[in-house]
Amino acid sequence: MPPGGGTGAQNAPQKSSEMKAATFLERVWAWVHETFPERQIYIRSDGRVQFFTFGPSLQATLAGLTLIFLGWVAFATVNVIFKDRIIAAKDHRYQQMQQAYESRVADLQISYDELNGALVGAEDRFKATADALQAKQNAIAGFLGRATAAQAAVGIRGAGPAPAPLPPLAMLPAGAQGGSMDVVSPQASADSFDAEGGFSSLTMMPEPAAPQPRTGRPVKASFLDTATQKVAALFQAVGARLHMGVTAPAGTSAAYAQHPALRALTQQTERVAAIGRNDVQLMAQTEKALGMGVTNLRGVMRRTGINPDSFARKISAREGIGGPEIPLDQVRLEGISDPHFTRAYLGAAAVLEQLNGLSTALSHVPLSLPVSAASFDKSSGFGARVDPFTGRYAFHPGIDFAGPWGSRVQATAPGKVVFAGYRGGYGNMVEIDHGLGLHTRYGHLSSIHVRAGAAVAKGMAVGRVGNTGRSTGPHGHYEIWYDNVVKNPNNFIEAGRHVLQKQG
Repeated sequence: MPPGGGTGAQNAPQKSSEMKAATFLERVWAWVHETFPERQIYIRSDGRVQFFTFGPSLQATLAGLTLIFLGWVAFATVNVIFKDRIIAAKDHRYQQMQQAYESRVADLQISYDELNGALVGAEDRFKATADALQAKQNAIAGFLGRATAAQAAVGIRGAGPAPAPLPPLAMLPAGAQGGSMDVVSPQASADSFDAEGGFSSLTMMPEPAAPQPRTGRPVKASFLDTATQKVAALFQAVGARLHMGVTAPAGTSAAYAQHPALRALTQQTERVAAIGRNDVQLMAQTEKALGMGVTNLRGVMRRTGINPDSFARKISAREGIGGPEIPLDQVRLEGISDPHFTRAYLGAAAVLEQLNGLSTALSHVPLSLPVSAASFDKSSGFGARVDPFTGRYAFHPGIDFAGPWGSRVQATAPGKVVFAGYRGGYGNMVEIDHGLGLHTRYGHLSSIHVRAGAAVAKGMAVGRVGNTGRSTGPHGHYEIWYDNVVKNPNNFIEAGRHVLQKQG
């Protein structure tokens, strides 16, 4: 290779491109001269001739300027002629953009409203569920207070708070239609409870009352059978209620699925509702416990030889109990919409009312000793014996308690003194009417401390042990009468000991 051959190879492409550019310019320059040949313009004036020469370059320049001017004129003309259409097209595009923006904002607002509505609905359901649970808890607290007091009164448990009154019924106005209405104060559920935790009102459903009997009839089924049936029905209701769930309202399932906070709130609502459903079981257990108390009281009365059913009818006749028979499914508790809890509460309240009634009735029954057990011995029992004066068999209508002269003789139950004075073989005697056909007699007293017509309390002294009347020595004679039939005092004393053992 000759010297400098590499540099020549490198400059060859450069020279080739320069030659092509020169060739292109030469072609353009040739085209300009062919299109715009040199022209002369002659002007003759006053016998003189002048001319102007226009070369190809000048002509090409003027032609270019003319084209630019004509293009500008065309553009301006089109803008002037089609100005409205252009503006309208721009406005249309702007309106489309604005409409799309507003549609997006509206969609976002709808999504926000749906979410907010779902949240408000979930909060309302949680608050309603919590309020219902609070109402049930308040009802249970007040009811258990009354139940504890009633049980303490009959010796089932220790002493409790004073019993609160049972809730009264609030009737709906005549001609009301539809579902349940609230006739009492429409305030918040917290106002529906009295100071002791019990309900202040019950509301009855507006349904026509069934034909009612004009007079009372004996109840064939026993109280124990009725209580057993109620307990079984309440446990069936609890089982059905526990299978029910709390579901989200229609139309908000997507919101619940997309937002964990709503799902968590729904789960908490279900948990609170489940706690409220457990209250039904609590009321059923309470009713069962109260039913056992009723059974115990009826057993105590049977020990005395008194039929508890006939005794209860006698209480009803004395107190004038009556009114229309309204099924429990037509009554609801103020502030509580759960029918299962309402039925359980009312069932337990009915048993509690029965327990209170039997407890009140038992307070009229003489169950204690008329004398101090430590200072006296039973010298003669109830029934047939050898008469101490004649030596023949005779009937002894009471019990004799031998003890120190002048010892205290006390009333065995509250009542009213119907006789206080001397009566034949009884000597100085006091007779007390305890109501409901029960009478007690205290004979052979050395002195009498009460007068006829006076009211006496249980344990109040009515006289002193003596030897008056048909008596061989200082002792107290004690009799119990029921419906003008003399009864064995031993049965009443033994029943009273059973109650004292329960209390202990």
